[in-house]
Amino acid sequence: MTQLWLFFLALAVVYLLPGPDMILLLQTGARQGKAAALATAIGLAIARGCHVALAALGLAALFKAAPWTFDIVRLAGAAYLLWLGIQCLRSNMLPNLNADGTRASRVDWRETIQRGLLTNLLNPKALLFCSVLLPQFIDPQAGPVLTQFAALGLVLVLVGLLFDSAYALIGAGLGRWLTRSPSAQRVQQWLFGSLLIGFALRLTFAQQA
Repeated sequence: MTQLWLFFLALAVVYLLPGPDMILLLQTGARQGKAAALATAIGLAIARGCHVALAALGLAALFKAAPWTFDIVRLAGAAYLLWLGIQCLRSNMLPNLNADGTRASRVDWRETIQRGLLTNLLNPKALLFCSVLLPQFIDPQAGPVLTQFAALGLVLVLVGLLFDSAYALIGAGLGRWLTRSPSAQRVQQWLFGSLLIGFALRLTFAQQA
């Protein structure tokens, strides 16, 4: 039980740290509303599930054995974050809200889920995080290792989805507040866009641990 609480604590610390996932959720919630941000959170959850599966299959070991594979994923992820940041800087102002507080624009579920999926899936650091964290909480004496890996991976995905949903709702609330101030909208647009570009640059020069 103590090990499980430590696992929860480790996940909470990681999910509370600002990163591209958090910024994407806040930006999507602020600009497109709650539904779009929650769809993005679903995409992030799917990506984390993929990372858990890939970690179980030993893809992190492949990164170590063939560093060029890490570089390919890293540069693809950096390029995608850069594209998102530029799109954010070039986007129009926030759309108006309907009378009931919902967004006037229609949510493209496929696009928003895909955005979350690619943002996390193309970040090799997320895969390495799963590969390093999960084995530390597996006890070979407690049962089948694969079963434990799957259970911890499920917890990782669900806790991440919980935090991401909270960020999505915060972003949506921020968007409603921003509709009252065009100048604040512009600051938000440039801040989130610049942060995404900054994360892209950081990922460009990231090295394996």
